[in-house]
Amino acid sequence: MLVMDGRRLTIEDVVSVARHGAGAGLAPAAVRAMNDSRDLVSRMIETGEVVYGVTTGFGKLANVTISAEQAAQLQVNLIRSHAVGVGAPLAEEVVRAVMLLRANTLAKGFSGIRPVVVQTLLEMLNKGVHPVIPAQGSVGASGDLVPLAHMTLPLLGEGEVTYRGQRMAAREALETAGIRPVVLDAKEGLALINGTTVMTAMAALAVHDAGVLLDTADMAAALTVEALRGIDSAFDENVNLVRPHAGQARSAANLRLLLDGSSLVSRAGELRIQDPYSLRCTPQVHGASRDAVDYVRGVVEVEINSATDNPLIFPQLGRVISAGNFHGQPVALAMDFLGIALSEVANIANCRISQLMVAEVDSLPPFLVERGGLNTGLMLTQYTTAALVSENKVLATPASVDSIPTSAFQEDHVSMGTIAARKALDILANAVNVTAIELFCAAQAIDFHQPCRLGRGSAAVYRAIREKVAVVENDRIMYPDIHLLARLVKEGAFAALMPKSAPAKMFN
Repeated sequence: MLVMDGRRLTIEDVVSVARHGAGAGLAPAAVRAMNDSRDLVSRMIETGEVVYGVTTGFGKLANVTISAEQAAQLQVNLIRSHAVGVGAPLAEEVVRAVMLLRANTLAKGFSGIRPVVVQTLLEMLNKGVHPVIPAQGSVGASGDLVPLAHMTLPLLGEGEVTYRGQRMAAREALETAGIRPVVLDAKEGLALINGTTVMTAMAALAVHDAGVLLDTADMAAALTVEALRGIDSAFDENVNLVRPHAGQARSAANLRLLLDGSSLVSRAGELRIQDPYSLRCTPQVHGASRDAVDYVRGVVEVEINSATDNPLIFPQLGRVISAGNFHGQPVALAMDFLGIALSEVANIANCRISQLMVAEVDSLPPFLVERGGLNTGLMLTQYTTAALVSENKVLATPASVDSIPTSAFQEDHVSMGTIAARKALDILANAVNVTAIELFCAAQAIDFHQPCRLGRGSAAVYRAIREKVAVVENDRIMYPDIHLLARLVKEGAFAALMPKSAPAKMFN
């Protein structure tokens, strides 16, 4: 059981809850902080103070005063009127991450919501009652209003959920699971939907998977280098010492680890003077993407432990401050950057796959198959990667450079952060498939060099592929093999094989 206080949640925690079924609850300190902020809201209602979203309408309707007697109804109306999402439902793992992150930001104690509301949300999470949240409808400010309204409806016994593999009415699922719906009080509906939670949930999962992908991409590249008898001096540690980008150094170190002891790598002048850029510059390209992922990780780590509600309640100061922490610009820029970075991982992999198809290595036949002509071999695998990287070029167009006014120009600049996050996940999925195809092709090429001695790291990767996928001797249906490898890439099966101890640098 993960105990949350709004301050110490990690990306790994999010993955554990979203994908692996871990539960979550509130720390006692979080309950105290939430009660303190709730008390301040209650006092302000009693004294008749004008507080945005508590005793006023929302957005352009903020100048409309709401009586204390209508404050609770205002919150219910808010949720119902904002649940206007369209499109396919978010994946279950994203929904679980959304529920967790919303609970965590409310646990900080700056939102004026009662602990029982958040505890009920977590009870739904722990019992597998997952709101049906349409993917489209958020502009990323004031936060993820539309999708979070769909998250909140089931708390009230309204809307739809998935439960035990079935989509059903929320009230039916709550009754079956033994969960009592909540009755919202003043400020609580706004607290539940005002923030960057949906984009950040997708961002947390994406940045975790991006790290796994980058290690796997280094592995695929290493196998391709061996298949093409590449020159390993391009990965020498001294190269990185004179251009000390951290990501480049890490990818180069990975390649040295993977290729250590290989009989297939060559020296400059042995077969050729220089390798194509897609081999020689792998550390520089993968490394730049690593640095981008590290930046994005930092943004996400801050955001998952931030108060993104509005207005914010500061009980120690006795103040309610209306501001703009709901604006998704930090996440929007980071997700656009992540999408661009992952597009390049796929792009250079496609170049290496193209080199494998027409390799200038005597032992490799065109398109990696014997009896070419009768057999087409792996030719069409590169068509697929070409399609995926071209699609990524469209998806990598930044969403964050766009904005469109909403709420009659009251909310006149928005982040499009949730669109950026959705696009980054699509790019990531394409990059996973491209990497799986490179593994497939590189392993096929390695078989034409047998017998050989692979690197101490790449040998484990090759064996893992061959345990699941047989060599292609004659044309056959290959998509099941590609789908299987893609699943293994996403799950981190290959990344787990990365050697840990670095070899000595190659030249002094």
